[in-house]
Amino acid sequence: MGFEVSMQEYLSGWIVGIMVSAFGLIGLYVAAGARDLEMTIFGIALVAFAILFVIGLIRRHYDDVDASRATAKARAVNNG
Repeated sequence: MGFEVSMQEYLSGWIVGIMVSAFGLIGLYVAAGARDLEMTIFGIALVAFAILFVIGLIRRHYDDVDASRATAKARAVNNG
């Protein structure tokens, strides 16, 4: 049994990525309209979290692709 990503995992990554990106945009809006330091910090932190989270999703995707390629290569070598 190889390493394969199911369609449900793939789709859930997209859905979560879109939701977190929306939260990042909300944070940007909050930071831009803030009148006190606390809301500015909160908005900027929300944007930073969203950026790092989406980068993590992208990294996980490419890690899965690399693992799938390594598994396919190992099967090809073992099968001759």
